[in-house]
Amino acid sequence: MKRDSETLIHLCDRIRVILEGDPRITEKRMFGGLTFLLNGHILVGAKNDGRILIKVGKEADNDAALARPGASQMMHGSKAMRGFIWVDPDAIEDDDELREWIALSQRHAAGQEPV
Repeated sequence: MKRDSETLIHLCDRIRVILEGDPRITEKRMFGGLTFLLNGHILVGAKNDGRILIKVGKEADNDAALARPGASQMMHGSKAMRGFIWVDPDAIEDDDELREWIALSQRHAAGQEPV
């Protein structure tokens, strides 16, 4: 297994502080990093390179998220994965910015049935 980068460890610590105390949160290794799940649904994934992956749903929130600086659509080969957004490290340097991205994803995940 690939060793976690200092960047990933620091990013995960920041995410844990934001999500602290929420019993619905679990952690799972996926997408080459560590993903935080809300009731079993992807909330935010942290990568070794400092990016995060959030799930916002396929509808209006996808386009709104893409309009924000540092956001790009997740791709699987040549297929755009609507509802999944990569966020560059520069766009989440500030804890408030990271918190806003996570809140966007929380609104989507909280509306889904627990798995």
